[in-house]
Amino acid sequence: MYGVGDVDFFDRVAPVYDLAMPPADGGALAAALEHATRPIERLLDVGGGSGRAAAALTGPEITVVDASIEMLSRARRARGLAGLAADAGRLPFGDASVDAVTVVDAFHHLPAHDAALAEAARALAPGGALVVREFDPDHPLGRLLAAGEHAIGMDSRFLPPDDLAAAMDAVDLDPRIVDRGFGYTVVGVRR
Repeated sequence: MYGVGDVDFFDRVAPVYDLAMPPADGGALAAALEHATRPIERLLDVGGGSGRAAAALTGPEITVVDASIEMLSRARRARGLAGLAADAGRLPFGDASVDAVTVVDAFHHLPAHDAALAEAARALAPGGALVVREFDPDHPLGRLLAAGEHAIGMDSRFLPPDDLAAAMDAVDLDPRIVDRGFGYTVVGVRR
């Protein structure tokens, strides 16, 4: 799911990750999920790590999917969340089997963006929503974040919101740029 260096990094920092990261904005995620045209009963939090974003949501059955075993262990122990070690480019879920997928602050760590988007679209039922919360590399703080992650050896690849929306459209998702800025949100609804 992540580049090899990224997985190693997250395995090492898992015990202190939540101390350094602010909580996810559950209200903003819930608002983005409202773009779905079907009820959301089953949600995958891809690249969900310690469950920071999943813990901010209420309602659906949530499974955290991540390549870092240590981060998933933290999601299970600290938050009681269901977790599954898997690659975002090969999700072990059936076609049209989930109502929503979130990728919060993690898309830039995925080495195969197109494969991850195609897999999310495949797993989504019609009317389901993919919500990606990401950082804009064209924003001054985004450039700084990208430089910092590369300086510590991460394989991060950031996309601007318009490029992510175009990539969602290419895998049969109806994209909507919900907000812009250093952190931005793009929602793709399964056609």
